[in-house]
Amino acid sequence: MSKRTSAGTLNGMPNGVQEPVKGVVEEPHQDKQSRLLNDPNPGHFSLVRAYHLADLITLMNGFCGVMSVLSSLRYIAGEGKGNLWAALSLPYLGMFFDFFDGAVARWRKKSSLMGAELDSLADLISFGVAPAACAFSLGMRTALDQLLLTCFVLAGLARLARFNVTTGNVPKDKNGKAKYFEGLPIPTSLSIAALMAFWASRGWINQDIPYGTIGSGIFELHPVIGLFLAHGCCMLSKTLHIPKL
Repeated sequence: MSKRTSAGTLNGMPNGVQEPVKGVVEEPHQDKQSRLLNDPNPGHFSLVRAYHLADLITLMNGFCGVMSVLSSLRYIAGEGKGNLWAALSLPYLGMFFDFFDGAVARWRKKSSLMGAELDSLADLISFGVAPAACAFSLGMRTALDQLLLTCFVLAGLARLARFNVTTGNVPKDKNGKAKYFEGLPIPTSLSIAALMAFWASRGWINQDIPYGTIGSGIFELHPVIGLFLAHGCCMLSKTLHIPKL
């Protein structure tokens, strides 16, 4: 998750977003963005004009996530294994944009009213929905598989919402940087994507997924789906502190 900022405040802190990055000051450009977003008589494309460069980079993260999901669907539809590799690779490109947008915001000394919200929504697609779709395309499709994949995505959604609301309360170092993440950051789900890519490279998909299935009927599931369940629990944990580098 990149360090995007927003102008809303609550008790003197950003409302639902991170603290402004040190060195990023409030400037007239934010007043212009606010005016464009709140204009009672907006133009048809006033939202586009309100975007900052960092916002557009964040949207590229979301673009990668959506394309990953669509690639998974194309693979399921039988359009070739290249789509599977695209589905597994695109979230990594999304992670590049996720880190890059914050760097651009700090470089340009601009904080966006929409920055943190866009960042969280894009992260949910690229690091929540997309890996779940990849797992489904690899063959984890039983009723319980689908339930646990859904729980994983919802855990990511809850994790991002908590991050936006509580990040201002996390202890800071002398530079104003949060000392740790509460729970696993959602981009760490790419570790599961890497494992799935390894399985795909070995042909361990569909009927050959490692450890097969257990149970029967509506209780049938792939044991490896537990990776998503465990990761979701770690994202939700309040006591698991991941130091920031």
